[in-house]
Amino acid sequence: MQSWNFKSLVLCNEINLNKIAAHFGINKKFKWEDPLVLQDSTLKGLVNNLENKYVYVYYYGSIVFINMEHHEMMDIVNYLKNVDENLKNNFPDEYIDEYRLEVDQSYDYMLYNDLMTSNEFAPYYLDILSSVLAKSTSLRKIETDTDKLLDSIENVINYLDTGKFNMSDEEIAKTSAKVLRFKYHTISNLMLLDKPRSAWDNEDIESFFMQVTELFDFKDRYQKITRKTEVLQDITDVFASLTHEKRGTKLEIMVIVLILFELLIAFAEFIFRIH
Repeated sequence: MQSWNFKSLVLCNEINLNKIAAHFGINKKFKWEDPLVLQDSTLKGLVNNLENKYVYVYYYGSIVFINMEHHEMMDIVNYLKNVDENLKNNFPDEYIDEYRLEVDQSYDYMLYNDLMTSNEFAPYYLDILSSVLAKSTSLRKIETDTDKLLDSIENVINYLDTGKFNMSDEEIAKTSAKVLRFKYHTISNLMLLDKPRSAWDNEDIESFFMQVTELFDFKDRYQKITRKTEVLQDITDVFASLTHEKRGTKLEIMVIVLILFELLIAFAEFIFRIH
């Protein structure tokens, strides 16, 4: 039996693949759908026993390790941080997913939540499983961050329910930026529902890709994120309107105060003239 253990983690929002590839002597211009694959000689000196060990690095910040121990993963992450200084302040967090591929002649072809079995091996299994797992991990981080933002906004809504509103323009701008970043990262960076280039030319790869993305519920998760970001955007729009109205009210009060002040001065001058 042959087996491949996949472990995916999120390092940051974006990785400069061209810079890292150049460091390893790989002369290639990477597009959004192209992962940087490190194996064999490129991993020499970083890990022991190079057989069947791979690292898939994706520009949207996820990294997939195949057949590697935790300490080997951390060694590679730290090495990449030295290659690209922009990664230094980023740390792998709780967003780590795992999957396993087992191949044996006695097995049936089956896809499970955390395991795939097959009676024969196809090279594209590694590419597709790595790509989908990396996107799923990155999407899980977005899902968690979106829920956290919704929770924080709920506190503002509860405070608003008391008849008070204390959110500043800066806080509203930051919240709006987070919402837009979720939208951008989900739609523009991850390209969740887009097929890899290889799937356009090979029906087997396309079929396998569709099966795996269905297994990870990409469509449903994508729709939920879209709905949540739309709700968040609507809420921040309301907050912005409240802020503008609040500012307008303050200006009106200031104008009234100035008018009253002018009237008092005029009245004082009139009294002074009489006496």
